[in-house]
Amino acid sequence: MKRLYSLILMVALTLALVACGGDSDEAKDDGNADNKDKGAETPDTLVMGFVPSQDSGNIASTVEPLAERLSEELGIEVEGKVMVNYNALIEAMGAEQVQIGFIPAFGYVIANEQYDTEVILKSIRHGSGSYKAQYVVRSDSGIDSLEDLEGKIWAYADKGSTSGYLFPASQLMEKFDYENGPELESEFFGGSKPAGGHDTAALAVLDGEADVATTFDDVRDNLEEDYPEIKEDLKVIDYTDEIPNDTISVTKGLDSELVEKIKEVFLSFNDDEEMIKIMHDVYTWDAIEEATDEEYEVVRKTYKKFQDDISL
Repeated sequence: MKRLYSLILMVALTLALVACGGDSDEAKDDGNADNKDKGAETPDTLVMGFVPSQDSGNIASTVEPLAERLSEELGIEVEGKVMVNYNALIEAMGAEQVQIGFIPAFGYVIANEQYDTEVILKSIRHGSGSYKAQYVVRSDSGIDSLEDLEGKIWAYADKGSTSGYLFPASQLMEKFDYENGPELESEFFGGSKPAGGHDTAALAVLDGEADVATTFDDVRDNLEEDYPEIKEDLKVIDYTDEIPNDTISVTKGLDSELVEKIKEVFLSFNDDEEMIKIMHDVYTWDAIEEATDEEYEVVRKTYKKFQDDISL
């Protein structure tokens, strides 16, 4: 009987030890899983997404050398892709069809909120990491102030544009006591016109198709070569508060080591005249600087005013 009891006890102890060992291994595996870049990957091809802030016709060919240099440095094929608008770029990044996005501040806030997109870099223009939106009218229009815009036709790039729509709309809503964007467009303005780009919004004013355009500061610089008199024909009547500059952001699915390498390669372009010229030709970037999500909190707070009005 004692032998039977001892045998049963030994079996029980053995099973207990096996169970403990199994739990330990599972805990170890779980611990390793927690330390891994969950879902991270290195795709065969990296796609960079661009949204036109000016005439998009030449952007695809302009960014080809940029994509080629990135490909050489990263050891991965890199493709540049021009998207129709901000929404298309955000959705493509959410679906991991585009991994690197050149996204303005507002678009980044949306992409971060919806798809955990991460900002890694931002543009520097004229030595600054921020800029203002401006209100552009014809010099002969008789419009000299924001009050004079009542009843006029408003041209803006895109409702997903930080400087083209979000910050000017927010400023006007506060100044003239409107609850939301649709009210501002229908009750303060006499009409509104999405122009598809900052330069095309300004040209709509120049051509008499709109009375005011809201654009980044100063869109006229990009148009001066084709319209030498534009700074005489169009004037700026006011500006918004400071806006954080546009970003280079990446999707959450990318391996962290690859993200760090992407960041390093872009930062190295600060010492590469050819690459910085390309950045300037596309988005008037003078330099590239590291960026953090906290810098875009002011945009996040402003966006909350428009959550029910803007579908992105």
